[in-house]
Amino acid sequence: MDDVKTVEDTERFVRAAMQQYADNNGLQAGIYYEGKLAGVIGYHQVNWQHRWTSIGYWLGNEFVGKGLVTNSMKAFIDYAFSYLKLNRIEVRVAVGNIRSRTIPKVLGFNEEGRLRDAEWLYDHHVDQVVYGLTAVEWKKIKVAKEETIVL
Repeated sequence: MDDVKTVEDTERFVRAAMQQYADNNGLQAGIYYEGKLAGVIGYHQVNWQHRWTSIGYWLGNEFVGKGLVTNSMKAFIDYAFSYLKLNRIEVRVAVGNIRSRTIPKVLGFNEEGRLRDAEWLYDHHVDQVVYGLTAVEWKKIKVAKEETIVL
């Protein structure tokens, strides 16, 4: 989202997101908090042959720490596995982005590896950590959490 600085940049992003959805190749959504756009979450693209996608997200600094991305991720994971019938989701995060790396860990993703120099960030390349989650793993996580509820 560092490339989105002007109204025209935002319009271009929205047009691309609408085309992506029309092409059945992913979905982008706004994350809202108290009526304000707090961030964005979306599937980068969907690999229908192998039934997987990757999820990306960003959040404005003033909205960090409120659980917005974690809750949005839960909805996107459920949608991918339940409605789209996908089998796998990946999240790739810059090694140094500790806050963003916490989210997939909390949700039960497995750390699967490191991609060297995989992302251009500001003025240099950084490594990414790859996290993965399968539909079977998500189902087990959801069942385990339901069992811990005490009424």
